[in-house]
Amino acid sequence: MLANKIILLTGATDGIGYQTAIELAKLNPVLILHGKNLKKGEEIKNELISNTGNKQIHYYNADLSSFGQIGAFSEVVHKEFQHIDILINNAGIYEANKIILENGFEKTFMVNYLSSFSLTLSLLDLLKKADNAKIINVSSMVHASSIDFGNLNAEKSYSGESAYSLSKLCNILFSYELAEKLKSQDIRVNALHPGVINTKLLRTGWGPFGDSVKEGAKRILFLVKDENLAVTGKYFEQDYEVQSAQVSYNEATRKKLWKISLSWANRFLKKKISL
Repeated sequence: MLANKIILLTGATDGIGYQTAIELAKLNPVLILHGKNLKKGEEIKNELISNTGNKQIHYYNADLSSFGQIGAFSEVVHKEFQHIDILINNAGIYEANKIILENGFEKTFMVNYLSSFSLTLSLLDLLKKADNAKIINVSSMVHASSIDFGNLNAEKSYSGESAYSLSKLCNILFSYELAEKLKSQDIRVNALHPGVINTKLLRTGWGPFGDSVKEGAKRILFLVKDENLAVTGKYFEQDYEVQSAQVSYNEATRKKLWKISLSWANRFLKKKISL
């Protein structure tokens, strides 16, 4: 079913992303893996090729806290591939302490949300060239129930949990608004909670508990593999469509976040994005 489909997976060298890469490689797609540790990424690529016999596995390095590296990543993907069938925005971090990057953005907001927004729109032309393309955004059940546009970049206050929750709400708001903008196109956009999974991220933020990474990978694989799932602009938990926070359905809120995000991204990206 997925043989020779071109799938791009961010955050593929650790946790749920690594396990998802293992499971995807077995299905023989053209697999584009992303990470930020070149040595580790190349080792994983070679490991997957050796273990599965799938030679159509590629690895690219990019630090998603850098707009320059996001742009360079998009550029090399455009050079190497004619289209993308499935984009999985999985990369994510948890930072207990506030970190303001050189570009002026708070790190959690940048890596967990603004990078996905920027990369997705940068690759949208390749997704439009595919048949039945999918965009899958990994969010969380702990996404925030409200949004303060005056504190998107931790201008007023910061805590690791609140920053993470905000970024995951933004992933959902982005998913819904993008789905609406693409409703006339053959592209489905959905968000999901992968489960409470015992990863480095969970241990850093909440402690050593949760299910195995195999369970998290299953949640992503469900949206990847289900050819009968024709819905778009939805949020999933445990393979079921469920309601996200009420604020995520507010059209004005979604559009405001989109406008701000587009303005911020285009301030730094060499190749401007739009939709």
